[in-house]
Formats: sequence, structure tokens, C-alpha cells
Amino acid sequence: MLRTPTGGVPKNGTAGSAGRLVSIGTVLTTLRDEFPEVTISKIRFLEAEGLVEPVRTPSGYRKFSTGDVERLGRILRLQRDHYLPLKVIREQLDALDRGEQIRIPGPTAHGESVDPAGPAALYGEVGRERPTVARVDRAELIAAAEVDEVQLVEWESYGLISEVPGGGFDAETVTVARLIADLGRFGLEPRHLRAMKAAADREAGLVEQVVSPLRRHRNPQTRAHAEATMKELAGLSVRLHEALVQTALGVRLH
Repeated sequence: MLRTPTGGVPKNGTAGSAGRLVSIGTVLTTLRDEFPEVTISKIRFLEAEGLVEPVRTPSGYRKFSTGDVERLGRILRLQRDHYLPLKVIREQLDALDRGEQIRIPGPTAHGESVDPAGPAALYGEVGRERPTVARVDRAELIAAAEVDEVQLVEWESYGLISEVPGGGFDAETVTVARLIADLGRFGLEPRHLRAMKAAADREAGLVEQVVSPLRRHRNPQTRAHAEATMKELAGLSVRLHEALVQTALGVRLH
């Protein structure tokens, strides 16, 4: 599994990256060991954003150093684990290029950085803990999903994407947007995905039916148990949905 050194790597791997240059296909194979959903278009997008700068051969082919691959791994990890917008990731990488020590921010709902090891930077999830994430604005969501404003408006018109109360988009919406974009590359349009959204809403409704009486209970411990129950039911629902799809298609994803 690819792991990026704590101290970071300068752009283009000019230091500590001795070794042969590799093609974008080899980079993709290497990264997919840790990031199964990464695509060549994603790597090209990050290059277009100036986050990685592979060398070009006289014939125009991209060639990546070990440092470039490690840098891509760090970028993808910051997106996956912390949902940081590209602007923040770029600032983090620039600081590393200057030899500075960085701390991964654990933004609150108000955008204030907190100690990522402290309780304020964590939220409960069955079986594990994850950092909380800040909301992203419209431009950041478009950049994260690698789409344009027209596509985002279309998703909204079909009810697939919507802003959270108070404005902006949360981490789950970022994930949904990326998945919609990936499915779109296979020809699945928003109108095709309405059935998935409707099924998800029905599943959520079933969970709410079970949890709602617990939430209304006067006992604080019972109300707290309601939240844990909801997360566990949500996890089981997702696993059941995955198993049913695999059974219907006759494939195994894992």
C-alpha cells in the first residue's frame, strides 16, 4: 500500500525520488492499491490544477517520478480522509515544499481548525471514528466532482444534490457528486439515477420508523442509543443493498 512520508515530497520529486520515470498508466496501477476509484482523468485533473507537475517527453507523454506518485497519494488521502478542498490541499503542499511542518486541519462547521486528535475533531461512527469535515461551496464541489455548473444544476433539478440548511454542501454530498460523475462516464444520466435516489429515501424512511420512538424518549441514554441504532441500521442497509446488487449481477466486488 502506498504511503507518503510524513515530511512530504517536493514537486516533481526533485529530492529523494531517484529512480526511473513511469507512465500515467503505471501511476494509476500503483495508486489503485490504496485508491481503487482513482482514474486517469482524475490524475490529469490534478495536474491541470497545478497540484502535480510530471515531466513531458519530446513526444508529449507524461512521465512521473517517485516523488510525483507520493505527492498524488498525499493529495488523494487528504481528499478521502479529510475532504479538504483543493485550495487547502494546495496550501498544505506549498508549505511542505518550503520545508515547513504542517498539521492536518479538522474543520468545524464554522470552518475553524481544531486539534485533529481531540474530541472536537471526531464524530461517532459505528466501528470507527472519522474527522469532521467543513462544508464546501459550489465552486469547490464542482472542482471535487470534476464537472461544470450546467451538470450540477441538472443534478439539483433531479433532486440528486442539494445544499444543506445554512448553505453549502457537506461531506456526504461531495461523495454523492463524485459518484454521480463517475456513473455519468458510463452513460448513466441523472434521469437514470432517480430510481437509486428514491430507493435510498425509502431505506432512510424505514430506519427513521425504527429510530423515531427512541428519539422521543425522555431518558437521555435512550435518546443517545437512538443515534447509535440509526448508524448501525444505516450500515446494515448499505451492506444489504450492496449484497443484493452483487447477487442480481452475479459478481463479487470484494
